[in-house]
Amino acid sequence: MCIAVFMWQAHPLYPFLLLFNRDEYHSRPTKPLGWWEGAEILGGRDEKAGGTWLASTTDGKFAFLTNFREVQSIPQAKSRGELPVRFLQSKKKPLDFAEEILTEADQYNGFNLVIADTHSKSMVYVTNRSEGGKSKATEVSPGIHVLTNALLDSPWPKAQRLGHAFKELMDKYGEGELQMKEMADELMMDTTKDDEGLLPHIYPPETESHLSSIFIDTERPLVSPYILCFTQHKRK
Repeated sequence: MCIAVFMWQAHPLYPFLLLFNRDEYHSRPTKPLGWWEGAEILGGRDEKAGGTWLASTTDGKFAFLTNFREVQSIPQAKSRGELPVRFLQSKKKPLDFAEEILTEADQYNGFNLVIADTHSKSMVYVTNRSEGGKSKATEVSPGIHVLTNALLDSPWPKAQRLGHAFKELMDKYGEGELQMKEMADELMMDTTKDDEGLLPHIYPPETESHLSSIFIDTERPLVSPYILCFTQHKRK
C-alpha cells in the first residue's frame, strides 16, 4: 500500500519535499511521470480510470493521494484518482476545493488527499474516513508528516519508522542541500516487516505482513512500487 513522507515549509531551501512509494497491481495500466496534454500537469497517470496518485502544475500546485485500508468498498464508487486532477485543473484555493469535496466525499471509497499551493503556502488534508467514518478537511501544519493508508500521521509502525529515519537524515544534512538519491535509497527501499502483534488487523495476517514494509518486496504479483521524489526550490 502507498506510503509518503513529506516536509512542508520547514527548510530554507526546500519549501516542499516529498518521497512517495506507490504500490499497485502489476496488471493495472499506468503511464510514468510525464507532461499531460496541454503541458500544464506533470505526473503519472492511471490509464484505466484516467486519474493520478501524484501530480503538480506549472503554477505551483500539487496533489497526492493514498487509499484508505478497509475491507468493505462501494461497488459503483467514483475513481479516487480523479480528485488530484480536479484540484489541479481548478482555479480554487486548497481549502475552498476541500470544502467542495466534502459535499460529495461519500461517493468515493476511502481516501487520503493532500492538496497544496506553494505560492500561497497553503496545504490541506482531506479524508472521508475520519473518526466515526466522517469526512473532514484540515490545514497541514509546517513540519514533517507521514501518510500511509490510515489517517495522516497515524502511528502505524512503518509510518513511525519512516518518520524517524527521515528526521535523522534531516538532522544529518542540516539546512544545506539534500542528497536526494541517498535519501530515496535509504528511506524508501526499507523492506523491514512488522511483527504480527503490531499489524492493524484489517486484512488477514499474511497479507498485512507483506504490506507492513515501507518498500513492499514480495514475489506475489500484487504490487508494483516505485519511488518518486518531488522538490520545489524557492525562487531567487
